[in-house]
Amino acid sequence: MQVWPGQAYPLGAAYDGAGTNFAVFSEAAHRIDLCLLHDDGSESRVELRETDAFVRHAYLPGVMPGQRYGFRVHGPYAPERGMRCNPAKLLLDPYARAMSGSVDWGEEVYGYRFGAPERRNDLDSGSRTMASVVVNPYFDWGDDRPPRTDYHRTVIYEAHVKGLTMTHPALPDELRGTYAALAHPAVLEHLTELGVTALELMPVHQFVHDHRLADLGLRNYWGYNTIGFFAPHNAYASWGDRGQQVLEFKSAVRALHRAGIEVILDVVYNHTAEGNHLGPTLSFRGLDNASYYRLAENRRHYTDTTGTGNSLLMRSPHVLQLVMDSLRYWVTEMHVDGFRFDLAATLARQFHEVDRLSSFFDLVQQDPVVSQAKLIAEPWDLGEGGYQVGKFPPLWTEWNGMYRDTVRDLWRGEPRRLAEFASRLTGSSDLYQDDGRRPLASINFVTCHDGFTLHDLVSYNEKHNEANGEDNRDGEEHNRSWNCGAEGETDDPRVRELRERQMRNFVATLLLSQGVPMLSHGDEFGRTQRGNNNAYCQDGELSWVRWPQRPDGPEEPADPEDELAARRLAFTRSLVWLRRDHPVFRRRRFFRGRPAQNAPDALSDLVWFTPEGELMRQRDWSAALARALSVFLNGDAISEPGPRGERIVDDSFLLMVNASPEPLVFTVPTGHGPHWRVVVDTALPHGVPPQGGARTAAGDRITLVDRSLTVLQRLT
Repeated sequence: MQVWPGQAYPLGAAYDGAGTNFAVFSEAAHRIDLCLLHDDGSESRVELRETDAFVRHAYLPGVMPGQRYGFRVHGPYAPERGMRCNPAKLLLDPYARAMSGSVDWGEEVYGYRFGAPERRNDLDSGSRTMASVVVNPYFDWGDDRPPRTDYHRTVIYEAHVKGLTMTHPALPDELRGTYAALAHPAVLEHLTELGVTALELMPVHQFVHDHRLADLGLRNYWGYNTIGFFAPHNAYASWGDRGQQVLEFKSAVRALHRAGIEVILDVVYNHTAEGNHLGPTLSFRGLDNASYYRLAENRRHYTDTTGTGNSLLMRSPHVLQLVMDSLRYWVTEMHVDGFRFDLAATLARQFHEVDRLSSFFDLVQQDPVVSQAKLIAEPWDLGEGGYQVGKFPPLWTEWNGMYRDTVRDLWRGEPRRLAEFASRLTGSSDLYQDDGRRPLASINFVTCHDGFTLHDLVSYNEKHNEANGEDNRDGEEHNRSWNCGAEGETDDPRVRELRERQMRNFVATLLLSQGVPMLSHGDEFGRTQRGNNNAYCQDGELSWVRWPQRPDGPEEPADPEDELAARRLAFTRSLVWLRRDHPVFRRRRFFRGRPAQNAPDALSDLVWFTPEGELMRQRDWSAALARALSVFLNGDAISEPGPRGERIVDDSFLLMVNASPEPLVFTVPTGHGPHWRVVVDTALPHGVPPQGGARTAAGDRITLVDRSLTVLQRLT
């Protein structure tokens, strides 16, 4: 076998058409062997003799795409000093573009002996672990262009590759649960008709199913257990894992872009699948444990701000390089449009505290590629001071957990939340205005993958996670949910009617709030997880989206649940398109509470009213039982200009919110428009009146049933 010196960059396995360059970093290693793996289970080893700045490298002519490989690292094994090299462990390449196989759990993949964690384990892991794969980087992108949808036009749809597509009736069996399914016309049609502009995929970086879950017969369904930051998860590929997953993912992105849909990845750069000091040795731990992980004062253990056993060392230049190289790769080579950073507060922990001036943010800010992508933070972690909503740098947007909590509390009847609800409805200026950000910094959501689905939010007071195998101890205890009078499924028509109304209230509030709305996959149908608020390990019908079925013929009656799901979908779609059609619901600047310059009327851009139609005063906001108000949104007072500097003019709307448990009479305010029509009424079974809804006039009195929302559109 010919072995040439090769280059120290790029890291990983780089195929150039004639052979492959291999490069891997380790400051701890005394020697690194590149292992080429053969289908008969044997391997050929090549010592990487060339070293530049702790990067060992070699070029092997004739090594082609599809070749499986790994590394064996010779070096110190001294866990008490944070060093865990062990050549008996076949290690994954941190920069591998694809990975093959899965981990077959056994003592072989651990660096210590079971029952004696102080003893080094010299059992060979090669037959039980995954392999890295050489990938062909060439792909015909054709005329692919990123949609580059502005935030104020963005509607995000959070989805799981498998969960979204496994039960879709129009998909062939061999495509269900795969990247190819995302590109299927039936899935694209659903997303485009719903009005989605960005598909936010739950983790698709290669991940591992935990040993504990495997022993329980469960799986790490969500995928927040990354082992490969450059590799698409191989189990989501429909036709192979020797690099085919890369081509299939690229094809899906290309198809989504052609439909005008951006692709955002949920990425987990805060920890890896190697867990705590008792976890397996799969890659980083065996290459250079102390360079990749935050070690505790007792260097045998790890500092854990993620709840997963370890945290990556974000002050290490090699970790920062890994993260930035990965982000650039997914933008430039895989054509994704943005990232949602799981537990992003951990990325800001250079030392102990969360630091918005950390090196990671500096690197992102100045990077000409990454800085132009959509950057969304989950602005918290489990460490001290980890709740950082509203505190990320100006380039970033954030999952607004305060929006979620406030909206849930209002509609379930918690007192003293009206003033905060008003702030959340209008873009959370209290969180984002002081540092120069706009309403679009707020990614608004009521539900997401973590917690109750929308259906379960209005159907359960308590979590029901028994299926997870932890005696219902896991998952959030305080869900801010309300079951509307009965726990779980019920035949009581009054409870069922109230639940439907509550779901419409949440959808309408979300899509009529300033900021960027995010829907959770299946909520448009009313998907249920039967009260499980932590379905991370449930890879089955409990967590998959149940798609409504159409009758096979005109003689076959429709399933009532399918008809209900279709009605929910129609309402959600109507609200998405109402938002899209009216810029007054997606302002790029905060409301000012005064008229716009050159406006034809002297009305403020935003006015708050009591149900009686009078201006809200301080005592109205602070009243203990205040749960109702109206807000006037002036389409003639939009301050931000259009793309060519033109003035933006829209219709004006009046939102009436009755979150109280009793019907209330609302008076249409005078002086803000003589004539109005109802365009949304969540008390109606379909939520949206037929074309040309009921008309009303200034001074008229309208009764809103308990817990309902009505939207009036001003007539010209």
